Amino acid sequence: MEPTQRARFNAGFTEEKYAALLRAVNETQVWPADFRISETPIFLTSEFTREITGAARQIMEEVQKPEFLEKARDAIPPRLVVPNENPHPLFVQVDFAVCAGEDGRLTPRLIELQGFPSLYSYQLFFWRCLRDAFPDLPEGWQPFFSGHDENSYLELLRRVIVGNADPENVILLEIEPERQKTRIDFARSEIGLGVRPVCLTSITKRGRQLFYQHKGREIRIERIYNRVIFDELLRRPELRPGFDFRDDLDITWVGHPNFYFRISKFSLPSLKSPYSSAAYFVDEFPADESLSDYVLKPLYSFAGLGVEMDPTPEKLTALEDPHAWILQRKVQYAEFVPTADGRRSKAEIRMMFLWPEDGEPILVNNLVRMSQGKMMGVDFNKDKTWVGSSIALHERDLTAE
Repeated sequence: MEPTQRARFNAGFTEEKYAALLRAVNETQVWPADFRISETPIFLTSEFTREITGAARQIMEEVQKPEFLEKARDAIPPRLVVPNENPHPLFVQVDFAVCAGEDGRLTPRLIELQGFPSLYSYQLFFWRCLRDAFPDLPEGWQPFFSGHDENSYLELLRRVIVGNADPENVILLEIEPERQKTRIDFARSEIGLGVRPVCLTSITKRGRQLFYQHKGREIRIERIYNRVIFDELLRRPELRPGFDFRDDLDITWVGHPNFYFRISKFSLPSLKSPYSSAAYFVDEFPADESLSDYVLKPLYSFAGLGVEMDPTPEKLTALEDPHAWILQRKVQYAEFVPTADGRRSKAEIRMMFLWPEDGEPILVNNLVRMSQGKMMGVDFNKDKTWVGSSIALHERDLTAE
């Protein structure tokens, strides 16, 4: 995007620097990154930075409107409602595809929305690794927003997740955390925040209280940084959690499970923004729209599972619950990142918000996924380079806007 920095990075790129980045990420932690890391960050122009931050904040304003909240009440399947809901989500992610407008100018286009934590600890760690592996990155360029730097970002993350509790009474809850593709983020959460990853099957419940074991000690749980994805939990009937999410528990949810549903693809049909695309529940799809212009998505799957790029009437007819799926108008990703191997990559940018219990939502950081395939997932980018997970950088003086 920013042509000077793009050209400078490509000219100075070496496989040795990239190898140093991979070593820093994968050989210094308890667990490695189980996903491909791109060879490059992306560099945002001041114009695009202002546009995408404005778009993200505009979407957040929509999320806070009473009419949005009223519609979100229907998002949770009745059998999955968890009690003691927080007044608002503590984490919100707004995902934008980078597209080319009619005038050829790059513009962000909303593709996903989630009220569920992302790789908040890993992205800070990755930025440090990137800076060390590529010491000639331009001075004054960084990934943070709202006036934050890496120290204030970490402190805000600590305030949201740990709060006033002793970190050992705060856990990161997952299903077999050591097996998850995002496990490097769990390791960094423990290193940076003192919050241990704990499998939900190893928890003990007594009365309304929960406990976990560590080095032979039983420790009470006061706050749960929830990373359990309900879609996976429902697909794993053999699991025996130590408690039921629907129990009335004496704990504080850090990222209440209900917001996994309330702020999700379920929200897309009701969002009206210059940066959003038309979206409909399958059973409400207008007869005068062309199905070939839309992509089919299940409401509550994660990481692209179940997405159909070319839905057919037969596929829609076969759906057991058409209101559990949406059709979203396709967007045309721009191939805008020139690479050292001659091809161009496209990208999505995840804008990451933290929303303190006693404050307002704060745009803090970002995550980039790069692709040269039909979709962003690994299966569509096999044997390709300059694709995978990364971060977007912009000039420091833009972060306080």
